[in-house]
Order: sequence, then C-alpha cells, then structure tokens
Amino acid sequence: MNRSFFKKTSVLSALLVLLTGVPFSAMELHAQTNVPVFVSGQEGHKSYRIPAIIALPDGTLLAFAEGRVQGIDDFGDINIVMKTSIDGGHTWSSLQTVADAGSLQAGNPAPVLDKTDPAYPQGRIFLFYNTGNNHEGEVRKGKGLREVWYKTSVDGGRSWSEAVNITSQTHRPKQLSVNPAYNFSEDWRSYANTPGHAMQFEKGKYKGRIYVAANHSAGDPQPRFKDYRAHGFFTDDHGKTFKISENVDLPGGNENMATEISKGRLMLNLRNQQGHVRARYTALSSDGGQTWYNQKFDRSLPDPVCQGSILTVGRSWGRSVVAFCNAADSTKRDNLTLRISKNNGRSWNKSIVIYATGKKDAAAYSDICKLGRKTVGVLYEQDGYSKIVFSAVKW
Repeated sequence: MNRSFFKKTSVLSALLVLLTGVPFSAMELHAQTNVPVFVSGQEGHKSYRIPAIIALPDGTLLAFAEGRVQGIDDFGDINIVMKTSIDGGHTWSSLQTVADAGSLQAGNPAPVLDKTDPAYPQGRIFLFYNTGNNHEGEVRKGKGLREVWYKTSVDGGRSWSEAVNITSQTHRPKQLSVNPAYNFSEDWRSYANTPGHAMQFEKGKYKGRIYVAANHSAGDPQPRFKDYRAHGFFTDDHGKTFKISENVDLPGGNENMATEISKGRLMLNLRNQQGHVRARYTALSSDGGQTWYNQKFDRSLPDPVCQGSILTVGRSWGRSVVAFCNAADSTKRDNLTLRISKNNGRSWNKSIVIYATGKKDAAAYSDICKLGRKTVGVLYEQDGYSKIVFSAVKW
C-alpha cells in the first residue's frame, strides 16, 4: 500500500474517533461488506460471472471476472475484465479489459503472482485463461475446441503482455494430435481452468512451482457428466514449459482449486458434477500436484454442485491454516460460508455465514484472498448473478 494512503487513513481514523467514538478499524470492516465490483448491465457488459481475486504485496487487490457482452450464457462474446482496489476493497477502479477473443469466448481467469523469478524481482502476475469456439455441450461431443493461454503483467496489472498459447502442453485434444509431436490418445474435449486463483508453492522442494487446477472431459459425453475429470498443470521455469498431472479418480470431478499445505503438500478441492453426493471432494499430493492420494468426499463441506474456493492463510502449531468458501447448501446456491481449518483442512473449526437469503442463486461462485493475519477478502456472485461483490471477513 502506498504511503499517501496510510496518511489519508490516519487522518480519517482520527476524525472518526473524535466524531463518533468508533475506532476506524471497526468501521473499515463494516464498510467492506457487499461492496459492488462488477454490476450486470454496466460498463459494456450485460452480465458478469466467474470471479477471481489476488492480493499483491503492497496491498493492491486485483479482481477479475468474465464480462459477458450479450447476456448471462456461458458461451458467446465474453471478455476477461479486471478492476483494482488500493484501499482494501472499499473502492474499485473503472473496468479494464484484459483478454478479448473477438465475438468468441475468453474466460475462466486464474491469476497468480510469481514471486520467485530472478528476472522479475518485483514479481510478475500470470493470468491463465481459456478460449472456446463452441458451447460446452458441443465441445463435449467433439464439435469445438477449448484452448489454454496466459498473459503476464510486471506493473501490477496496469498493462499486459501479448497472449501465449500453451494448449499443446496443457491439453490433450485430438484436434492437435494430427501433429506427431502431440500424439494424444485420451481425446480430451471440454477444458477449463479452476475457476478462481492459481497458486505458487512458497516452501519446500517445489518452491516456485506455479500450479493451475483444471478439468476436462474425455471421449463421448456420459450420463451424469462422468466424462469429466479434475487435473492440474504446472510450470517450474516461470512459464517457459508446462506439465500435466494425473487425473483425480472421481468421475464427474471438475471445477477445482489447489492450495499448499504443510510439509510441502498440495490439497485439491473440487466440485462433484455427478451430484450423487452433495459435498466437496478432496485429494492430496506429496509430489507437487503430480499424483494424488487420500481422495475422498469431505461431507462436512456441503455443496449444491457449484464452485468453491480454497486458500492457505497462515500456520498454527506447524500446520497450515486453510480457508474455504462456497455455497454451503446441498440443494441451492445460497448460504455462502467461509470456513477455517487449523489442521491442513482435515476438519473445520470455524464457520462464518457471509450471505444467505433462502432464495435460489443468492450466492454462487466465489474467490478469496488474504487481507490480514485474520481477515479474508471474498469476491462472490450475488442475487441471481446480478452482481459480483466484495466483502472483508474477519475470522
């Protein structure tokens, strides 16, 4: 955060205490409840969906979403848009378009800050995303292609590089197998990053590895979406080359997110598209997200078949403190809840309801970032996808 902001904050704090007797910190948290960031029908897009957020070391917040030009549909003229906040989420900048695929789809933003590249000592932001030339249902039938790209920024998101296409390294569609170098036999079809932020290992053997949770369908469509599988892809050389993990075992596993937990392990938390168990599914990895073990449903995390977000926010007695956020309801997208685990996600000792109305689609997709030692920022879809809002939640 810049010095001028702290000076303004100090003056405001003193004035508020004199006038109201209420400490600024208490009012600050209240002021960051349900702040509109992307509002449908405004700034050139009829709908905004699929939020993603990261916090930079100086406190700047970068919020991303899909800006859907013509309506709420998942396919069409869709851009990746971004806003920034330099005051902890109280106010947000005007809208910036980061990726535009013309009349086609650019979506599933997955941002992450690379902190370990010696060529960029101040850090470099990666934004991974997907493009598509047909509806998901048609791509599952082999009638279309989803591609994988990234852009980078070295100035806090003010400007972005040209897009880099990494489809041949991170995807295995038969459309590319005509090239002998990509002789894929798995016939991956539909494909998507996360949705939500990507991650970078901060400690241990895999320190510096950038990891992007992803999912794909394979072969012809199957009942109850059993053709879907969750996986991940990663780079150990700051985006020069990428490798793909093994698939998670769950048929129908798709939208997922990864976080680093203690002893250099990775936890994946995913959506069960089958819907036969209305709970989140988790998998662990001890080799940097290449293979999986201890795969199981976490029935303490109810889910209505929706996206969820996970983030490591600290340590307690040598174990990772993990935050998880989703629509914690088994039947409808409502009851957005932040949970905290102090034992690497094995159990959840704190639960905070962020937004609940009892109505369908009250709160759906979300992403989270760390604001302070015990404060999490939540960017989420609210009130029937009419807007994406930001709240600061103290746990």
